[in-house]
Amino acid sequence: MNNKILRVSALLAALAILPFIVNILPFMGTGWVRILGNTMLYVMLALGLNIVIGYAGLLDLGYIGFYAVGAYIYAWVSSPQLQNIGLMSSVPQWSIWVIIPLAAVLAGVAGALLGAPTLKLRGDYLAIVTLGFGEIIRIVMNNNPGGVTSGPQGILGIEPIHLFGWSLSTNWTLFEFAKSDGSTLTVGGNNVINHYLFFLAVTAFVVLLISRLENSRAGRAWMALREDEIAAEAMGLNKRNVKLLAFGMGASFAGIAGALFASYQGFISPESFVLNESIMVLAMVVLGGMGSIRGVILGAVMLQVLPELLRYFLGWVQPKIIENVSFIPEEVVRSFLDPNTLRMFLFGLALVLVMRFRQEGLWPSVRRRQELHDNDDSPFPSAHHLNQTAHAKISEDEPNNRANTGEGR
Repeated sequence: MNNKILRVSALLAALAILPFIVNILPFMGTGWVRILGNTMLYVMLALGLNIVIGYAGLLDLGYIGFYAVGAYIYAWVSSPQLQNIGLMSSVPQWSIWVIIPLAAVLAGVAGALLGAPTLKLRGDYLAIVTLGFGEIIRIVMNNNPGGVTSGPQGILGIEPIHLFGWSLSTNWTLFEFAKSDGSTLTVGGNNVINHYLFFLAVTAFVVLLISRLENSRAGRAWMALREDEIAAEAMGLNKRNVKLLAFGMGASFAGIAGALFASYQGFISPESFVLNESIMVLAMVVLGGMGSIRGVILGAVMLQVLPELLRYFLGWVQPKIIENVSFIPEEVVRSFLDPNTLRMFLFGLALVLVMRFRQEGLWPSVRRRQELHDNDDSPFPSAHHLNQTAHAKISEDEPNNRANTGEGR
């Protein structure tokens, strides 16, 4: 246990130091620190969706709608938006320790409201209903009911997070070094680094909380429901309550991430919460490994960082090819080596390969691996092995059953 605590502490320390190193590297800078901050937000989103899909086995394609709920809650209490339309006399000066729980609770309520009419649905039907719910939230925000969302123009002037009276947008200096050319190298924090460090702390708390949930009574109930609803009900589980809890808990983490996103950007609009975002978060869960906390984190990091590395690499390769390979037209090079086009192609290819050759994901949980594959090292047979054994037994007994009943005479 002590070794595990030391490893986790060392990892958190390394992640806390990382933005300062990235920020001073000449080929990276603040842009890459912003990518790291966005990665933390997607880790929280993917972990929340993993509760719904990975633990409870419920397909949710409208998950990004709860992200929008959290973002707009933060925007309404941290910007002049409601004051401008006459609903408030001034901008509320609420503490972040009030706003984040409020966003989590309201997003959780929205998740439970989504779950209530879908209790008897599974598979494709559940996916269609959740997809519609996510789009309804985006369309409502886009239509600007009562002027509270500003429609497609979005909400501006969102205040950053304040911790004990200190704004995360504050610049501060840790060290200053004199360089040989006479300039000064400053190591310190700014708006982007401060938000990243806060996101890292919140993400660590979310990981700890979900790991506790996974091994709790609720977590075991979700997994039992995923594996066999009928057997779970026979053992006394209340299917309705278990499903609603999964939808509500998963949505709560999306609400937290949404509130942090609004503070980070300082501006939100409905275009930040389109269907592609839900698909992206779903892909993170599937690629990393459904039901695996470590796998989901890996999937989120890969799908956020690797496309940016690809963009950086292609930005360096494109001019080289255009300059040195004269027989290929420049338009063709720019078209085929377009970062956005290749990003989606490689993204789809990775999902196809994972579904074909490694259905459990890149870093699956032990339970998930045993469900899909026989595991000789485990004292318990996998579900796949039990199904094969049952079918083989039925095939062996079928001739005897026919003979006993006189069938075929």
